[in-house]
Amino acid sequence: MTKQIRNIAIIAHVDHGKTTMVDQLLRQSGTFADHEKVVDTVMDNNAIEKERGITILAKNCAVSWKGTHINIVDTPGHADFGGEVERALSMVDSVVLLIDAQEGPMPQTRFVTKKALALGLRPILVVNKVDKPGANPDKVVNAAFDLFDKLGATDEQLDFPVVYASGINGWSSLEEGAPGEQWGPDMSALFDTILKHVPPNTGNPDAPLQLQISALDFSTFVGRIGVGRISQGTLKPMMDVVVMEGPGGKAVKGRVNQVLTFQGLDRMQTPVAGPGDIVLINGIEDIGIGVTVTDPANPAPLPMLKVDEPTLTMNFCVNTSPLAGREGKFVTSRQIWDRLQKELQHNVALRVNETAEEGIFEVMGRGELHLTILLENMRREGYELAVSKPRVVFKDIDGVKHEPIELVTADIEEGHQGGVMQALGERKGELVNMESDGRGRVRLEYRIPARGLIGFTNEFLNLTRGSGLISNIFDSYEPHKGDIGGRKNGVLISMDDGEIFTYALGKLDDRGRMFVKANDPVYEGMIVGIHSRDNDLVVNATRTKQLTNFRVSGKEDAIKITPPIDLTLEYGVEFIEDDELVEITPKSVRLRKRYLTENERKRAGRS
Repeated sequence: MTKQIRNIAIIAHVDHGKTTMVDQLLRQSGTFADHEKVVDTVMDNNAIEKERGITILAKNCAVSWKGTHINIVDTPGHADFGGEVERALSMVDSVVLLIDAQEGPMPQTRFVTKKALALGLRPILVVNKVDKPGANPDKVVNAAFDLFDKLGATDEQLDFPVVYASGINGWSSLEEGAPGEQWGPDMSALFDTILKHVPPNTGNPDAPLQLQISALDFSTFVGRIGVGRISQGTLKPMMDVVVMEGPGGKAVKGRVNQVLTFQGLDRMQTPVAGPGDIVLINGIEDIGIGVTVTDPANPAPLPMLKVDEPTLTMNFCVNTSPLAGREGKFVTSRQIWDRLQKELQHNVALRVNETAEEGIFEVMGRGELHLTILLENMRREGYELAVSKPRVVFKDIDGVKHEPIELVTADIEEGHQGGVMQALGERKGELVNMESDGRGRVRLEYRIPARGLIGFTNEFLNLTRGSGLISNIFDSYEPHKGDIGGRKNGVLISMDDGEIFTYALGKLDDRGRMFVKANDPVYEGMIVGIHSRDNDLVVNATRTKQLTNFRVSGKEDAIKITPPIDLTLEYGVEFIEDDELVEITPKSVRLRKRYLTENERKRAGRS
């Protein structure tokens, strides 16, 4: 008898409770013993994911319910990690779409849902967080229907089942209940809906093997590990196979060493795997994403996986500042290049090119977050480098320059509406939709060039006093929209190498906001603060007080200093202009001019 298998992906906007929901499914299916019921989210196991509370890497786990093996793929909710999403969807037969009962469908939801519907997957709608005070499940279900319809869903896909749930409290229900009460006993309503509506795999176990690799892992014991779903055929350990890069692509012979399947969060060795199984295989060194592992006698390769093109590019450079090499372990161009090549093996949406200049690499990705997460990982591993301002990737279509356009959704308080609309207008944004929720907040939808969004997040947080929510998603390429103004303020640039003194900071306090504090090392050409005017100013940040033998009363000498701006990696990348760099080391983030001396800057300005 063939094993009953269901393969599902859970998709949602950032912070709609997807990872918490997967944790509950793992707990209630008996995957964890009682003593293992930890409060932490199990699926977000990467340090950056835990800190930010977002999913970056698509992950797999499996549960058993009423004798059926359910493989669950947890996908990222952020469009910048679209490369992860597209691969994950190639392994499943249906998607569980999670939508917040108060916020409704968001742009990132739209991105992943569009991909799922295009692949012909039937969605199951889960209205999560129905116990929130502002929840409105009926409105959310109608909004989801409208969204599916707009995205070109078929009649079959529009006839979707709805489950109401509270992921954090661990219950689900097919019926609406009274507000503030528990509508269902546990997660069984969701489990039963999955069994009823997700199609079982129809692959033939006796046909030639067909296994497409959708993700890669690495182990120091067995080397590279391929993760994918078997479409047809049977796979056993020590079996001879051929690895093909799509029909007509190159073929490499190999032998599978171990075959493992997911059980809960663990990986278990299995003597045989068949159609529908999501498996991990090792022993084949040249395995890559999108290749098909198939039968040498009757090869049946699947087309290679397609991933959307990158829209943003940055230059990664060797750190050439006077403080280079003090904090990082890996500082040479060869080490940075090798690390980027390693990243390319599993980060399919990334592109890396060498440039004509020594020690400068062009790295292209799906968005600012995609690239800054890579930089944050490299920094934690001990790398030291400098990066340029992000630039959008232009396309030439029929001789006309085209640029990427983003769809932006901003949820703000009505009092901040004027300032936000003015700022988006200045950045060439077009208002598409505006609706008020009747409780003092308004949702604005804009189409805006991707260039206009670079550096906007900080301005948006200031305009909304930190109360606004903004998210964006790539929409399409359109003809170039013309020039967009840059940063409004100039910067304060250090004229000397040395150490910052409190005395110097006191003298500079009325010139603008500082990025540095007392005792920080500085060098000529380093940016130490934001100028209060629109021009750059070279300042003496290492100035000390002249010592005399006169006594003075301490009253007039007390130095008042405004606390410095907390300089994070994201803030730095958004803040800089084209002639500036962010210097990133394991311990520090500094800003600098590309040309450190004033003479070099003047010469570059003339050329």
